[in-house]
This record gives sequence, structure tokens and C-alpha cells, in this order.
Amino acid sequence: MSGLVWGPSEEARLAAIRDDLATVSTATACQLLISHGWRNSYMRGLLPLEGLGMGVRLVGRARTCRYLYRREAEGPPDPVARRNSAEIVLIESLEPGDIICIDALGVPTAGIIGDILTARIQARGALAAIVNGAVRDLPAIREIDYPVWAAGVTPITGKFRMEAMEINGPVRVHDIVVYPGDLIVADDSGICVVPAEFIEPLIDEAEKVGGAEDKMRELIVSKAPISELRPLFRKRYD
Repeated sequence: MSGLVWGPSEEARLAAIRDDLATVSTATACQLLISHGWRNSYMRGLLPLEGLGMGVRLVGRARTCRYLYRREAEGPPDPVARRNSAEIVLIESLEPGDIICIDALGVPTAGIIGDILTARIQARGALAAIVNGAVRDLPAIREIDYPVWAAGVTPITGKFRMEAMEINGPVRVHDIVVYPGDLIVADDSGICVVPAEFIEPLIDEAEKVGGAEDKMRELIVSKAPISELRPLFRKRYD
């Protein structure tokens, strides 16, 4: 089942704002979303396997995959059938600039992707992989230098316990719902999900926040007291 609606107009819109949105930290994006009533935008519990570095930020459209526990009565997975399984279909449909977002129920003892699938995701041009669950082969993933956020790491494969059930539909990461086509903003602080309808307002307001914070830094360097900074604290998100 696919719920992704994405055409030339959406692609042009993303291309026009990607660089601007990449200047917005996840901290600023989350706070601005909260100030407008979007209180569930931060993917709690997911951290990068390897840091991106100061000021590096990824922005891409969400492509989603939902896992459930495998039914024991079905027996072990068929290796031939798995070549056409939902997650493989999704990976082979990824396009440059996508970010694959996998809901694997947060299970810490079932590795959803390892170095081979990660390398294929990278080869398809996707910017990053996000896994609400565990990944395998951490040293090899770090060796190929590919951004992955996950809830944990395990040596245990998940293919005997979990199965991809749906692609390009809504997925849940803790209390965050991600729709295919949402924008993902990710840095070393974590991941913020930006609803498509709030992209341009967020960029506009982030410029105001950035100006206030630059002024605050200047005052701090000049040894200004906190009383001079307080008006700027309010101005950031008012």
C-alpha cells in the first residue's frame, strides 16, 4: 500500500527550499513547531551512529516502511520471496535526496538493516536511513561512512522475527507520526519531522531566530549581563 503523492511540483518546491532549511538546526525547528502547536516533531530515542559534525544538517523527503512481528505460523522467511519483499521494493525505488524512515517498533534485539542494505540505500542516492529499532554491522556501516540514526545496535538479525508490511504509508516513531513526503531535518542533535504545509513559514521564522541568537552571542562576547539578553530570549520565538 502506498500513500506517497509526489510529483514535479513537490520536487521543485523541495529543491527551492532545501538549502534554506538546511541552515535551521533541529533545536530551532522543533521549538518553532511547538510554538505553532506541532508538539510531536522530535524523534525521541534515535541517535546517529556516527556524528555528522558541527553545522552539518541533512534535509530530505521521508520514504517510509512499517514492520510488524512475523507470525510464527508462517515459518522462516523464504529467501527467494524476500527479494520482492516490501523493504526491498522500497529500497529499489529510492531516489536521490530521499531519507528512508523505518518503523521497526523500537525492538532492540532485531537488526533491521546491516551493512549490505545500508550500502544499497547509499547507492540509490538516499541521504540517510532512520530506523526505529536496531541495526547490525556497526563497524561496517561506519566504514562506508553513511548517516544512520537508530535506537540501538545488535548482532542479531531481525529477518526471523520481523517483517516489512507496508511502504509509503504513515509510520510511528514513539509518539511521532511520519507521513511519506514529510520533510526530515536531521543533525547530531537528532531528527525533526517538518509537516509539508509548515516548511516555508518555518524558514521565514528561523531567520528571525537566527538574528536574535547572533545578537545574543555578540552581547555575551562583550560580557553583557543576562538582563540585556532577556528581551532577545523572548524575541526568538514570539
